[in-house]
Amino acid sequence: MDERTLPPPPADQPGPEVCYRHPNIVTGVHCTRCGRPICPDCMNPAPVGHHCPTCIAEARREFRKGPGRRIAVANARATSLTALTLATIGVMFIVQVVVGGPENLLDPNTFDLIDMGGAVPALIADGQWWRLLSSMFLHAGILHLLLNGWGLYLFGSVVELQTYGRLRYAVIFLVSGFIGSVASYAMQGAGDLRGLVIPSVGASGAIFGLLGAVMVYAYRRRNTPVGRAYLNWAIMIIVLNAVIGSQVAGIDIVAHIGGAVGGASCALVAEYGRGRRDAAVWEWLGYGAIVAAGIVVTVQHTAVLGGSPEVRAALEFLRQVAAP
Repeated sequence: MDERTLPPPPADQPGPEVCYRHPNIVTGVHCTRCGRPICPDCMNPAPVGHHCPTCIAEARREFRKGPGRRIAVANARATSLTALTLATIGVMFIVQVVVGGPENLLDPNTFDLIDMGGAVPALIADGQWWRLLSSMFLHAGILHLLLNGWGLYLFGSVVELQTYGRLRYAVIFLVSGFIGSVASYAMQGAGDLRGLVIPSVGASGAIFGLLGAVMVYAYRRRNTPVGRAYLNWAIMIIVLNAVIGSQVAGIDIVAHIGGAVGGASCALVAEYGRGRRDAAVWEWLGYGAIVAAGIVVTVQHTAVLGGSPEVRAALEFLRQVAAP
């Protein structure tokens, strides 16, 4: 029998009372909630008297079903997705350093980045399309991580907290990161053997997608003080990154442009749906169309690259260097 169904002994029961959970212990103390006799081991202090373990367990179940669930939902809603994204890429970088060794802190080993999911054109052409997303969460050293983290904090906070909200932030980040990776992959020619085996990593495409979304939001509200401020700020950031990109080698400008186009497209979809009937349906269809366009481009470019002798040579090279 479940101990929760055990009633307290009747008041006229002859002999001393014993604990309802420990029949060999005599007691004169009762649970102030249900009246069951309890021994010192079963006493849980309450504002008045003591509660038995069964009543404590029932109270916890009631709390989880009522106020506890509401508190958990409220805490989840209050959690910043931008902060969660920053934490995710930070944890992934720690994993990179732990797996690859301390040298990955400043100058990661190319083959470690490949093993962890970097976007290698030859491997994507060989069917490993998941690298178009996994590469977003890897970074080529601590400086790369800090620069992208700074950009993510700035633009992510604006998109999530001040313009499009939590859910759209997540959509814009993931979709624009995917489109940025697709753009970089689509620009990889079969004749560049070195480019076919070098991994592309970083959240830059997704971050530029957030910037593109801010640009759309600001431009549509350019006649307001807030809109003009956001627009001027975004233009300044774009010019600054264009200057840096022209001076620093290794920056994937194509991924930045692709990500910005993807983020701007998502923002246009969100703007189009504002105030319309069935807006949510059309909005999600719009996001799906953007992703579908990226998939079509990937499939078409894979058909071009897949059978080329350069890709076969690149795959053979990767298999050789990966062999123990």
